[in-house]
Amino acid sequence: RDSSVTGVQTCALPIYLAELISAQAIFEVGTGSGVGTLWLTKGMISSGVITTIDEEVQHTQIAKEAILDADIQPSNIRLITNAPLEVMRKLADRAYDLVVIRSNSEDILDLIDESHRILRTGGVMAIDRYFGGGKVNDPAQRDEKSVALRDAGKALKMNSEIWSISLNPIGDGVLAATKL
Repeated sequence: RDSSVTGVQTCALPIYLAELISAQAIFEVGTGSGVGTLWLTKGMISSGVITTIDEEVQHTQIAKEAILDADIQPSNIRLITNAPLEVMRKLADRAYDLVVIRSNSEDILDLIDESHRILRTGGVMAIDRYFGGGKVNDPAQRDEKSVALRDAGKALKMNSEIWSISLNPIGDGVLAATKL
């Protein structure tokens, strides 16, 4: 595993969550270079499958190379290049154990709604890098990403009848919400 501080703060909690709930079906929004995806494979059960999505073709290609280099079984990872919401809306209800959101999406409230629908009861949604580089905690920051993340935290807190939330402040933060 990556022992750098950046790698640990970015990936350690989602891996721990995958291990904790014995995740078999994981949905990841924001594949990027595939590093987080590779980390998640270490936390899921051996027969598990990660469905990871990114809108950028180049990201998917880089991730595919990283996955091949890591000797991960092709049956354990599904790489998709498309808009996350478009794909999520086609997924079955209650079919996933863990949803990890790593994208800088301004449509995060819709991603949260879809995550709730596709997660099984007891499943977990994790918003990685929740603090947005320290901007989320600063109300003077009004950029779309910071406002969207701030609104996401408020929405989850207001929906305590359907989510149990926890905020891990290490690094750039991970907001974890368990579906009740």
